[in-house]
Amino acid sequence: MPAIFHLAAAILLCSIPAIWCLDEGVVPDLRNTSPAALPYFTKVFYDRFANLSEGFAVEISQHLGFCIKDPNKEWNGAFNFSNDLGFVSDCIADTNGDLTQRICTAAEIKFYFNSFFFNGGKNNFLRPNRNCNTSSWVSGCEPGWACGVVEDQNVSLEDSVNIPSRTQNCRPCCEGFFCPRGITCMIPCPLGAYCPRANLNASTGVCDPYNYQPPPGQTNHSCGGADRWADVGSSSEIFCPPGYFCPSTIRKVSCSSGYYCRMGSMSEKRCFRKNSCKPNSVNQNITLFGVLLMVAMSLVLLIIYSFSGQFLTIRERREAKSREAAARIARETVQARERWKAAKALAKKHAHGLSQTFRRKASLKISDQNASDVSLKHSKPSTSMNEELINVAQMMHSIEDYPESSEGFNMHIGETNLKNDTTKGKQMQTRSQIFKYVYGQIEKEKAMQQNTNNLTFSGVVALATDIKIRTRPVIEITFKNLTLTLKGSRKQLLKNITGKLMPGRVAAVMGPSGAGKTTFLSALAGRTTGCDVSGSVLINGKAEPMRSYKKIIGFVPQDDIVHGNLTVEENLWFSARCRLSADMPKADKVLVVERVIESLGLQSVRDCLVGTVEKRGISGGQRKRVNVGLEMVMEPSLLILDEPTSGLDSASSQLLLRALRREALEGVNICMVVHQPSYTLFKMFDDLVLLAKGGLVVYLGAVKKVEDYFYGLGIDVPERVNPPDYFIDILEGIVKPPGIKVRELPLRWMLSNGNDVPPDMQQSLSTLDMLGKDWEAKDSGGSSEQSAAGEVWDSIKDEFQLRREHLEHNLSKAKDLSSRSTPGILQQYRYFLGRVGKQRLREARIQGIDFLILGLAGVCLGTLAKVSDESFGASGYTYTIIAVCILACG
Repeated sequence: MPAIFHLAAAILLCSIPAIWCLDEGVVPDLRNTSPAALPYFTKVFYDRFANLSEGFAVEISQHLGFCIKDPNKEWNGAFNFSNDLGFVSDCIADTNGDLTQRICTAAEIKFYFNSFFFNGGKNNFLRPNRNCNTSSWVSGCEPGWACGVVEDQNVSLEDSVNIPSRTQNCRPCCEGFFCPRGITCMIPCPLGAYCPRANLNASTGVCDPYNYQPPPGQTNHSCGGADRWADVGSSSEIFCPPGYFCPSTIRKVSCSSGYYCRMGSMSEKRCFRKNSCKPNSVNQNITLFGVLLMVAMSLVLLIIYSFSGQFLTIRERREAKSREAAARIARETVQARERWKAAKALAKKHAHGLSQTFRRKASLKISDQNASDVSLKHSKPSTSMNEELINVAQMMHSIEDYPESSEGFNMHIGETNLKNDTTKGKQMQTRSQIFKYVYGQIEKEKAMQQNTNNLTFSGVVALATDIKIRTRPVIEITFKNLTLTLKGSRKQLLKNITGKLMPGRVAAVMGPSGAGKTTFLSALAGRTTGCDVSGSVLINGKAEPMRSYKKIIGFVPQDDIVHGNLTVEENLWFSARCRLSADMPKADKVLVVERVIESLGLQSVRDCLVGTVEKRGISGGQRKRVNVGLEMVMEPSLLILDEPTSGLDSASSQLLLRALRREALEGVNICMVVHQPSYTLFKMFDDLVLLAKGGLVVYLGAVKKVEDYFYGLGIDVPERVNPPDYFIDILEGIVKPPGIKVRELPLRWMLSNGNDVPPDMQQSLSTLDMLGKDWEAKDSGGSSEQSAAGEVWDSIKDEFQLRREHLEHNLSKAKDLSSRSTPGILQQYRYFLGRVGKQRLREARIQGIDFLILGLAGVCLGTLAKVSDESFGASGYTYTIIAVCILACG
């Protein structure tokens, strides 16, 4: 046995050429190779071919980088024949060892694949090259054929530059290889392909299974191998056919029962159910699974449609029940505390009366020692009265020292222990504990407020001792010669406004249409864009940007910004969580929200949806109050409101203004635009800013002095006429008071307060009678000089400047001076997801119907567009996109 082994080894060694002396990449000549060494040289050939991608990896990345990240890895994966190299061995034997002289080099492979990128990949031919051109066209240039290299020429497979001369010994392409038309070499078919030798179809003259014909007039030129390999759309015949799997590029096996094989399969895949796939199945039949999926999805959507509102309803009922219980306990606590105070005062009064009676009767004692009967008569009642007095005093001391021992006078609900509960309440986290703490505070504040309103001594003392007035950071705004001018048209919106807005006061901004009321509020809030601002605006006496205090500035716009598919409480709670300080306990945030709901009179609609266009919700007045509440819950130091009473009746307006006055008690600076307030509402304001057309101030001061000021100018308000309405009518020109012109009023105000007069108004100081004529002439002259085209161009420039500065305003950052740390981006995004989840749950019925329609449309479109290996289901995707777009638009 050892002798036989040594003999075989000797034969093998003798048959191996001097391959080790060859340069890297140079293929050996296998024409004189012994059959015993064939497996070894097959492995050597495969190893050399596996590294060819280095020569054209750059071109692959350049043209196909969007889908091929690693060309070397993809190449080695597509040509990984390590499991079955039989087709290589067969080719070596078929060509008498001439395989290495027929394999394409890196230059030829790059030449072939580069042809795909010319003319958008629609070329079906190769450009002329060294071996196949107009002057040289050998048999190997025909599809399915290949030739060998010229003798004594060394071929390096890794040469990516030079195409070798390959024109001798042309013959058909081996099985497992493809030979394109226009080059004279062979390329292995990648995995998933089926490349047998072609057979001539006598009836069609085509080499089956490929689509080329032998050259005419050459009887010795038979059908060869595969002719090309490209994408599945243009060369589907070279891929392993559907219903079969190809473990190698020369073997085709039928798919077994219980398995399915798609085009290009290298192995068969098991079906979900073996009996659902017949032999040679291309795809598994999943109709049953589709039906079950549609049924399950329909059931889920039906459940969502029927019970989507129950989840939020149950949760809201639990919260309402817990809240009502806490409110009831808080009310009972306050009532019991009041009863305790009344009983305590009554007991003290009764004890004081007994003491006075005892003293009065003791003074009537007779000093006669002989009148023992009288003495006895007096001794018995004195003893009983002493005992009664002692018992009352003991009861008082017992109640005061041990309040919990007296039935009906449990001081756990008294003031002292209520404060202790307040301290503990800030650390409570359960819903019931938080509500008890919150409503306990609210009821206590109500009781103290009632005592204060009654102006009783006990109420004043309680207010001074028990209630700590909550204060906020103070913002005092001082503005001098404030002027706003549009950058494009240079139109003045505000002109030379000087004054001050004090914290703890409510100021009303009034004036006719076009007087610049909203612009004035925007200037105070630091929201002016597209304008040149001149003059000074001081915050607490310092020249600081208003944006530095934006976290404690509330701005209520004219339009409602509430979410219609959220309840009143949810809208307020979302605003409070996002804008209050991050380190504020949850119980205190709930207390802030409950205070706002209580002060705005929204208790009855707190769990009602605000409402949308499609679904009715709360009334317009309640919606307006919710809009104001969104800014109140952030506990601002400066609150600016743009027409908050528009659309409200007198009662709702007074309720809103009372809530704002309670905010002012905490040091809030409140400024609001008001249109046609009633006299009662007008008297509830502290200050008034009255603007004339052109952004000029007519009056800025206390409300109680406005009538006296205008009376000093000769303007007397008639009886039964609302003063603010009368002033607005004068500024509109509807009413013309005697002895004074409307345009004199701003100048009169400047002179009476010692304010700076603009240069264009100083020339009229000496002749106030001519002021109106001068200004009218200036206005008419300016309007005549400005053409319509110029006005349009100025408006376009203003709009462009406004949009640009609005974008810069939103992107720029200012130093934060508000001393408030609001939740970060991630925390606010978490709150946002919670809000969106509630909104989607409330819209679950509509969404359920939409998804059901979409599912049915998918079933219908799926029956029309079958998924194919050539198109990868592109038509199905197209139909799906169309269906989704139609559903979204509908």
